[in-house]
This record gives sequence, structure tokens and C-alpha cells, in this order.
Amino acid sequence: MSVDLVVHSVWSGDDDVWVAIDGGVVVDRGTRDGWRALAPRDAVDGEGGCLAPGFIDIHGHGGGGATYDDGADAIATARAMHRAHGTTRAVVSLVTASIDDLAQRAAIVAELAEADPTILGSHLEGPFLDPGHKGAHTASLLRAPDAASVDRLLEAGRGTIRQATIAPELDGADDAIRRFVDAGVAVAIGHTDADADAATRAFDAGATIVTHAFNAMRGIHHRAPGPVVAALRDDRVTLELIPDGVHVDLSLVAVAFDAAPGRIALVTDAMAAAGASDGRYELGGLDVEVADGVARLSDGGAIAGSTLTQDEALRNVVATGVELDVALTALSATPARAIGRRDLGRLGIGSVADAVLLDEELRVQRVWVAGEPV
Repeated sequence: MSVDLVVHSVWSGDDDVWVAIDGGVVVDRGTRDGWRALAPRDAVDGEGGCLAPGFIDIHGHGGGGATYDDGADAIATARAMHRAHGTTRAVVSLVTASIDDLAQRAAIVAELAEADPTILGSHLEGPFLDPGHKGAHTASLLRAPDAASVDRLLEAGRGTIRQATIAPELDGADDAIRRFVDAGVAVAIGHTDADADAATRAFDAGATIVTHAFNAMRGIHHRAPGPVVAALRDDRVTLELIPDGVHVDLSLVAVAFDAAPGRIALVTDAMAAAGASDGRYELGGLDVEVADGVARLSDGGAIAGSTLTQDEALRNVVATGVELDVALTALSATPARAIGRRDLGRLGIGSVADAVLLDEELRVQRVWVAGEPV
């Protein structure tokens, strides 16, 4: 038997482990030098590093100076930057816009997703959000959901809308949640004034994700626990966290891992300045100032996404004491499961060979997508 590639001598809790890849999938794995019998056409020495499943970002808006809302070329630019940082597959998040504009953008993502399986579809972060927790969304475009608008967006997405964020207290939200879920869309609650009871009703209606938990929603109070506590107590729910140290204190991120094991998805919420320089940008038609890597609206100073990459997210979380394998799961299998793609985010035999080779300092050395080097 001959295989395309073996990555060997990589750390995963044992010495001298290896993974064999052929035809874009993982075909074998083992320890010591058993890989030599496979006669690989290429062999990569991990040199004491760690081979991880490719990272999956289910919430990001751009990078490399480009914003996903700006079309196919911008999406390609931003994806290339994040792919170099280990994000082998991603959902393209779209900020609040008119229904017509959002439908057009969802249709563009649908075309790209049909041609490129590393683009997992779109995430509609808006317009069905609470104006009081709008964050970096245009207030005048926010609205309550209605059946016609939901159906228009679903039609435009042609089955590629993976996630939709809704404030569950809005009129019509329960029906919208059910409509999206029936169409195979994972519904998240976010940008919301919901209390714990309203959040629980949304979960009962079918919502299964919390969009950037702790941000743009009620906080935790000892007599009013809010939506995050409701989510932490509900095994059906995955919580997105942005571990840049700006959106959420990293010690609280570590606490969340303890409180909801296996249900934390580390996301970037990255905007155009990720992988680029400080300066002036635009997000959803709003002016953004980026200084020292922190993005804020020019008007009012609200946080406007992040400049995070997922490899940096990994280093930040591991530095808090979260075990490496737990953090890697939160970058791969957990976000994949949250959007219904349980086939991704793993390196078991038969899995798609999306992989990231990290050195001992958890910095990206090599990236493969379906067995092909990036």
C-alpha cells in the first residue's frame, strides 16, 4: 500500500505518533515507525509538534483587510489569511443589512459554497436583533422577524445558510426560530435583552447556539442570571466565545469551559483588520477605528468585532490552564457539530484530512486542506 502523505513524530500524548493521508482523507494512524510500510510519497516530520484537526470558525466577518459582506473577492482574500492561521473551513458571517442586500449576499455565499467546500455557508447575524444590544449593527436596519423575510433569505441561501442569530424576545421570534430550524439552519440567540426564561423558551423552540456569549446580551447577576446561565445549564446549547481578552476576560473563558464541557466553540468574530494593520475600517456601513488590535465603532466606541485568528485563540485559552486537547476540540469538532457538520473537525480514520501542524509554542507550521498543503 502506498499513501500520499504521512505526518509523523507528532505529539498527541504519546511518542512517535503518525497519521497517514491518501485521497484527501485519513486512512491510517499509529505509533512508532509503522508508517514506513505505507511507502508514503511525502513524509513530514512534526519535530515534536502537535498535529490537530483543521480549525473551523463559525463566526467571522473578514480579515486581511477584506470584509465578507463585500463579495466573492473579499471573501477569498479574508479566507486565505485565516487559512494560513489554521482555519481550514469557515462559515461566512454577514452583518445586518436590508433584506434585499442580505439575500443578495447570502446568494453569493451559496454560489461560493457550492464551488468550494471549505466555505461552509453563511451566518446571518442580523437583522433580527435587539436595538438596545445592537453592538456594531446599524440600528435603523434592525427589525422583528416575519415569515416573508425569513423565507426570502432561506430561498436566497439555497440550503447553505448554516446559522441565524435572533433576539428571542422580538415579536415573531418563536415562529422564525422554528422556520429556520425546519430548514436545517442552526439558530443562535444573541444581540438580545432576553432574560434566562426567554432564553430557555428559545432553546425549547429549537435554538441551539449562543452568539458570542456574554457580549451584546444581559450579564450574569445573582438574582437575574440572564441567557448565559440558561445556556450553561442546557446540554442542548453550544456557546460561542471570543477569546481575545477584550470581549471576555480570559479567566472567565476558562470558567465557561469548566461549566459547559464539550459545548464551547471558540470563534474569532474577526473583522477586516485581522491579519492587517490598525487604522480606519468599515463594518456593516459603520465606521470602525482599530488601535492596538482592538476594533471599536468610531461613534460610541462599542466593540466592533475582533482582530483575532484561531491559532491566537488557541494560545490564549491554553495559557489560562485549559487542556490542549479540550481547547482544540473547541476549535474543531464542537463548532462543526453546532452547525450540523459532525463529519468535520476530526482526524480519525475516514475523516477529511484537514489538519494543522503546530510547534511546541502552538504556532502554525503547516496546514493541509483535504490532504493538500496550503
